[in-house]
Amino acid sequence: MHPENVNILAIESSCDETAAAVVQNGKTVLSNIISSQVEEHKKYGGVVPEIASRRHCENICWVVDGALKEAGLTLDDLTAIAVTYAPGLIGALLVGVNYAKGLSMATGLPLIPVHHIRSHIAANYITHPELTPPFLCMVASGGHSHIIEVLDHVTFRVIGRTRDDAAGEAFDKAARAMGFPYPGGVYIDKAAKLGNPDAYKLPHPKVDGSVYDFSFSGLKTAVINTFHNAKQKGVEVDTNDMAASFQKTVCDMIAEKLMGAAKELGYKKIVLAGGVSANLGLRERLKTECKKRNFDFYVPTLDLCGDNAAMVGAQGFYEYKSGNLADLSLNAVATKDIEKM
Repeated sequence: MHPENVNILAIESSCDETAAAVVQNGKTVLSNIISSQVEEHKKYGGVVPEIASRRHCENICWVVDGALKEAGLTLDDLTAIAVTYAPGLIGALLVGVNYAKGLSMATGLPLIPVHHIRSHIAANYITHPELTPPFLCMVASGGHSHIIEVLDHVTFRVIGRTRDDAAGEAFDKAARAMGFPYPGGVYIDKAAKLGNPDAYKLPHPKVDGSVYDFSFSGLKTAVINTFHNAKQKGVEVDTNDMAASFQKTVCDMIAEKLMGAAKELGYKKIVLAGGVSANLGLRERLKTECKKRNFDFYVPTLDLCGDNAAMVGAQGFYEYKSGNLADLSLNAVATKDIEKM
């Protein structure tokens, strides 16, 4: 073991994945264990916070043990412990935070608080080791839709954000109207390949006061109303066409604002992150838009798009290097701006 190596044990429990990973020097993933609850929550059509918290309690010990074993390390080989402390489901976050605090107290290892959205961005440092700030990033997930200036590894400025539903939330709710199970984004992505993206004219909601803010609520409602009205009239809605039209509209909205912000602010490095970055339609659309403008485009591999602990370890490395450490008074926070620690 080289003494210069920084080995970080990372823990993620912000929603319905209990995850642990060991990441070396911010970019080398030695292990990445994820216990997903998606099948259990599927029958409820979304994540049930109480159930998620209970499963985290049941899973966190073996997930952390598994990460250490897969990495071939012991607690003595670690430099620090990183944990997602905000934002997310408060009960779920508390499981990870308290476990990490207990481990830090028992071992004397430094404790690194990591912001969930910062870690989604950091997933790109694993996939693209050559990527360095500054760059412009679109973070699209179930709970967040932000355009963010990444000024350095620990300094961020929000340029635009959703005023209501996040992109991932809109995907899930529109998917439910189309008859797809939770989580619906992957089903819309597949159906969209079979449909006509110009079949249905859907609204592009505008937001007063900020040219780069998003609003996906009206788009989601338009899809739901189309199905309700068709049912009342006894006519069929072509699900593949609706999926294609909905996905194209979301891609149009994101591409328009992201490319506009890049032009105004002078960025030529564009990054996509978050759970919705797994959407193949969005990945291809932004890749095409960037190619037109001679921009460099970065997106994580599919296994790093959803919630995982490797991304927490990646961001944790930069927080550690910057001296952003916590003591045992660290608490979970349900809502937290990415700009502040």
